[in-house]
Amino acid sequence: MKKTLVIVVLLIIMAGCAVYTRGPAQQTTETKITDRIVMQIDSFSEIVTNQLLPAVQNPKTDPEKLRQLFLESRLAYKKFEWAAEYFTATITRTVNGPPVPESEPSGFVRQPGGLQVIEGYLYPGYDPGNRQQIILQLKSLILANAAYKNYYQHAAILNWQVWDAAKLQVFRILTLGITGFDVPLAKNSMNESAYSLRSLSQVLANYPAENNNLITIFNKALAYLETDTNFDNFNRALFITAYGNPLTAGINQVQQNLIPVNSRRLLRPNAATLFDTDAFNASAYSAYPDDSPTADRIALGKKLFNDPLLSGTGTRSCASCHSPENAFTDGMVKNTIINETSLLKRNTPTLLNAAFQPAQFDDLRENTLEDQAHDVIESKQEMRGSLKQTGIRLSQDKDYSQLFATAYPKSTGIGRREITGALAAYVRTLSILNSRFDAYMRGNTAALNTGEVNGFNLFMGKAKCGTCHYMPLFNGALPPLFERMDAEVIGVPATANGNIIDDDLGRNAITHATSDDHAFKTPTTRNAAKTAPYMHNGVFATLDEVIDFYDKGGGAGIGMKIPNQTLSREPLNLTPKEKQELVAFIKCLDNQ
Repeated sequence: MKKTLVIVVLLIIMAGCAVYTRGPAQQTTETKITDRIVMQIDSFSEIVTNQLLPAVQNPKTDPEKLRQLFLESRLAYKKFEWAAEYFTATITRTVNGPPVPESEPSGFVRQPGGLQVIEGYLYPGYDPGNRQQIILQLKSLILANAAYKNYYQHAAILNWQVWDAAKLQVFRILTLGITGFDVPLAKNSMNESAYSLRSLSQVLANYPAENNNLITIFNKALAYLETDTNFDNFNRALFITAYGNPLTAGINQVQQNLIPVNSRRLLRPNAATLFDTDAFNASAYSAYPDDSPTADRIALGKKLFNDPLLSGTGTRSCASCHSPENAFTDGMVKNTIINETSLLKRNTPTLLNAAFQPAQFDDLRENTLEDQAHDVIESKQEMRGSLKQTGIRLSQDKDYSQLFATAYPKSTGIGRREITGALAAYVRTLSILNSRFDAYMRGNTAALNTGEVNGFNLFMGKAKCGTCHYMPLFNGALPPLFERMDAEVIGVPATANGNIIDDDLGRNAITHATSDDHAFKTPTTRNAAKTAPYMHNGVFATLDEVIDFYDKGGGAGIGMKIPNQTLSREPLNLTPKEKQELVAFIKCLDNQ
């Protein structure tokens, strides 16, 4: 905890250095907005410093009073979350970051801290023995508030940033807020989402000429959130289609008249909704941004994908394990080591929508499809190849030599960049979001039946699937920027009916952090009905088995000792009907 306090102090210093300093110019709409943010930070600080902290320090305070003040502090934070996440994301991770350790690609392990950690101490019951831990967390929040204030008192924000941040905040509410992502125990999601939306509408009211019908749409969304407040029964499908999508589309209409923002984000800055047919940029995480996926490169990549020449033995191609007929998996529990009968360590994942992930492999060890291709080709167990030798062989092949010359006219040879770049260009064409669910979210209400809609609402609510498999990609890329990929510890067993954890340490083999013991990437549930068996070791044969496992609270819920499990060990208490509806919804995520 002391390390966390030191980090927050450093953030205060950094916040004072890394800002666009305001000049002495006359007050503008944007300075009015930053002044408002500072006032909201003061309100948040006042609740934390002068109300919640003294209440926790007093051993006689009723636990219910502590929980009330905690919820008020979260509501105060939600009023400026749109700005906190957009302009000061590093500070915000210490304020409302995940309640579990996070390992960075550098190997640094970020310890949990902030509001979500405090929630765990107050819910479902309060143990006075944790008082000092809560006090330390609150003191860290006080320091973070100082860092916030130092930044916004000097920052000069731009109008296009306000609109960009506003749309991202609505996306955040639709993907995280209404799922209970950051308040899973108190289940105050609808109230928090309403506070956030109301504050956002007041910010955008500073632009009356551009606002058009936005305030009306905001008010309708707020009315629905305030009417249907029951977490388990909230109709998320209706809220998103009737209110969320029109709201982001309205914001986007104004945003398009302003200065364009970074076009290399996965979620395109000009996306009107999360469900636009071209909302996501499959090339966002390319290792070679200058190498556009031309038709020639894609055709070359497809030919290479199906050619066993890439393997050292000439007996295995990419398609040998990622078969188009099996949704680009192999349908096996585990495939074999090349030219052997021994099994590989892990189940073969699908390549469908793999481009929509900021990290590849179950242990997240690579960031791009190009690097993933390199690792697999040169793996002694998977393809036993050599890109250097493959490049030489391809150069000696007349047909391939001509194809590479056409696809990469500026290259002087055939090497790693050209081979993996062509493969990645082809795999990126497998980025397809055309399921019946997508049709429903785009306005075709007949695309899903009642049971499937119920399944979606369960997925995003009571069943808590959507707090790890984030909508609309339904993988572990954290919205709304989709730049960070989650690895979770759920306690996958070695055998389907066993209670001994699988011995694969997962991400720990990369980071060597104990918090990453048995941590694995959260895969997409899109096309899951076509990609059995499931989990990194292929232990579950059906979606019903997977849902039963989660319903019991994962490995810890069935009796395993897993101190670092990130999945709640508490049972979900799903009924047989609810389980059937969940499966029905997952099936409607299949490509059409």
